Amino acid sequence: MLVKNEFIEKISNMRPSEWENLPDIQLYMDQVLLYMERQHIGLSLGEELTSAMVNNYIKKGLLPRAKGKRYEREHLAYLTMICLFKQILSVSATDNLLKLLIENTDTEDVYSRYRLELDEKLKETAEVLRMDYSEEERANLALSLAVNSYVSKLACEEIINYNIDNKENKNDVID
Repeated sequence: MLVKNEFIEKISNMRPSEWENLPDIQLYMDQVLLYMERQHIGLSLGEELTSAMVNNYIKKGLLPRAKGKRYEREHLAYLTMICLFKQILSVSATDNLLKLLIENTDTEDVYSRYRLELDEKLKETAEVLRMDYSEEERANLALSLAVNSYVSKLACEEIINYNIDNKENKNDVID
């Protein structure tokens, strides 16, 4: 066995809620944290999300401010994406990526694209993990996944920086 069946089951079946299925009532922070445990696979695997972290995301501009200590559907969508992005990107890069994604559309559209991309990658990975591997092949697969993650991170950061740099250069041009 390459990994535990429980892990393969999680990545095969656990998905963030569709936009329409996100709570349409306002939630308090403790309710948000509980909801996010079901919303993001990593939180069920030991990653952490605390109220202090959520407050930091608000202070740094990654997450819109709560409305009277209550959080809405948009907040849950942002937090779902932030929980994944923070595993790979810096807070600054995450902020820039969210701004680039949202600039010509709305949160619902970005969240839907995020869900589709995540679903595709989780399905692909689950299929790879279901195959039988020799001990050497397992080690090589782990190496390949690690190197791919690193190169993807570098490419993602470069794309974000390139887009931000281009925006700043366009703003510097005087008509």
